[in-house]
Amino acid sequence: MATEEVNKPPSLPSYPKLIMNAIEALNDKNGSNKTSISKYIESKYGDLPAGHTTLLSHHLNRMKQTGELVFLKNNYMKADPNAPPKRGRGRPPKPKVPLPPGVVLTPARPRGRPPKDPNAPITSSKPGTGKPRGRPRKMARPEGGITGNSTLMSTGSGRPRGRPPKVKTSPLTEVSVGH
Repeated sequence: MATEEVNKPPSLPSYPKLIMNAIEALNDKNGSNKTSISKYIESKYGDLPAGHTTLLSHHLNRMKQTGELVFLKNNYMKADPNAPPKRGRGRPPKPKVPLPPGVVLTPARPRGRPPKDPNAPITSSKPGTGKPRGRPRKMARPEGGITGNSTLMSTGSGRPRGRPPKVKTSPLTEVSVGH
């Protein structure tokens, strides 16, 4: 945020200090809203940078997120030092149970499937089957070839592969009816 330091006159303290001073000086039990903080800073320091309102909003939000200020009912007030820290969203983590002294933690197992041992012997899931795994090898073509139309009959089953050809009808077979 180097632009913030350039825009501020050198006599002006940092914005978080300005905001804290304003909240302490206003000393309202319900906290101080942004307008009252801004008016106090303007009245006390007079000469403010051009982007004073945006700088003030930015620093108020940042101080709210870090926990320096508490935002309640549109008012900002100093965080109570005795208050418990504000918890984030979601499910809280499980409390860790302290281990008794003398117990040594074993390293946690890595997640996922363990890697294959390259030295392990190959074992079949069904011992004694004798069948090779996977798709069977393609049969070799017979030496003599297939007799007949070899383009239509590529397998020995007697039926050609694929869709049968369309049968063309000749105009002589049609029967014409006379009136």
